[in-house]
Amino acid sequence: MKRKSLHASPCAIARTLDCIGDWWTLLILRDAFKGIGRFNAIQKSLGIPRNILTARLRMLVDRGILAVGPATDGSVYQEYVMTERGQDLVPVLLALRDWGERHACTLDDAAVPDAAVPVATVRSATVRGATVRGATVRGATVRGATVRGATVTGATVAGAAVTAP
Repeated sequence: MKRKSLHASPCAIARTLDCIGDWWTLLILRDAFKGIGRFNAIQKSLGIPRNILTARLRMLVDRGILAVGPATDGSVYQEYVMTERGQDLVPVLLALRDWGERHACTLDDAAVPDAAVPVATVRSATVRGATVRGATVRGATVRGATVRGATVTGATVAGAAVTAP
């Protein structure tokens, strides 16, 4: 069954789903955010068929969400890395993780912390008048302009409440 294209929809959510609405695509983006960038490493991490992975990676590169670059270890391999457009999807991934931890876990699953996205680096964000730049946030839940249970380093936060754990 061929999927209906939503790229021309007047709805921004529908257009976004046209770009990233496939579950394999979201898991590939999760791995890219975690720093898993080599084709074989992504394939091994997800157990995704190679032909599907090839198609999803090509689509993500074509749409400017991922880019292909040299391997960070200096080897002859190449890696897929998130572009700025891809980094803009990190809050979506974090929101999906948070929702899943609250609503899609069994009691046994909830006892195991999700190591999928343990650390988020915020390059620049504005949250209701608060500007955060160059911050590393660990174990934080952000609601409005309040950050709870977070360690924030190298950041300027104005007009927001930050409370320690």
